[in-house]
Amino acid sequence: MHTTPSLLAELDALPARWEAHGTLAAPATAVAALLLAVAEGRVGDDNLLVLARASAARQGAMTVVTGARADTYRAEYAGPVEPVEIQVDRARSCLAVQSWYAGVHTVTAGPEGTRVTHAVQRVLPDHPGFADGIAELGLHTRMARDLNKVLAVIADRLGC
Repeated sequence: MHTTPSLLAELDALPARWEAHGTLAAPATAVAALLLAVAEGRVGDDNLLVLARASAARQGAMTVVTGARADTYRAEYAGPVEPVEIQVDRARSCLAVQSWYAGVHTVTAGPEGTRVTHAVQRVLPDHPGFADGIAELGLHTRMARDLNKVLAVIADRLGC
């Protein structure tokens, strides 16, 4: 019997095209609890935080639904946009997201605090946002900015 590999397994097999990271002065378990919180319902700071700043989420037009496998989800949009695939691995403290790009957010404890890394493994070259002139450098800058926003929400919620 052939089974389709999980999103995390697919992305683990690919090298990172680039990474953005930041460190918080908070316990890794507390950071992971907020970063990996994904459940059915509307996307926001308490549900799928990594996509909470997307325009569709800010407009209340992005909803999480449970996927076919354990710890898999889809973020669906109100409109003609393909759903986002999501997989959470709480044991490894990581969350994979695949839309027009595919990447993994990982939480690791370190001597200076908790490090959150966003590694991007794949970008669809024919996606309009990429094809319209967003070079990899610009996309890397955008991903780093978005990660900093996520870290700011976590820092605010944890008081660090």
